[in-house]
Amino acid sequence: MNTTQLTDVQTLRERARRHIENGAVTEDYRADRPTVLRLLNEALATELVCYLRYKRHYFMATGLKASVAADEFLEHAGQELAHSDKIAERIMQLGGEPDFSPNGLEQRSHAEYVAGESLKDMVTENLVAERIAIESYREIVSYLGNDDPTTRRLFEEILAEEEEHADDMADILEDL
Repeated sequence: MNTTQLTDVQTLRERARRHIENGAVTEDYRADRPTVLRLLNEALATELVCYLRYKRHYFMATGLKASVAADEFLEHAGQELAHSDKIAERIMQLGGEPDFSPNGLEQRSHAEYVAGESLKDMVTENLVAERIAIESYREIVSYLGNDDPTTRRLFEEILAEEEEHADDMADILEDL
């Protein structure tokens, strides 16, 4: 049995009129907003670094088995860029500023930018980066819990795609 009390409509209306400058962040937002914004900006940096690495690998992939890997690199690059847009949008909704500055991008990122010498190196580095994102995003989902369900769901959606990316890279690595 759910014991949660629902707020009466009049109270909801009154609260909605207070602090309207906070946009989507209402009085009942329970997460630590500065921490959530930091985590989002770190995830933004992670996605941008992954985009850049995948894009480089797309152009640098050569060899007999390169076409399959290159196609995956390009597809994943586009998805990483889309993730960064969604994260930046959420940062704005929470009243923060998305940090797109190239200064310190790799330091803010959880994943590293590793160029890779061979096709196998490139696939391996992308798999490692995906595994870092998976672990990091799972921790963020757990941290957010029910305090910020919108940001949690965003990370859950991105996490599902990162798991697919890791699976793709593992399959390609197996065939090399």
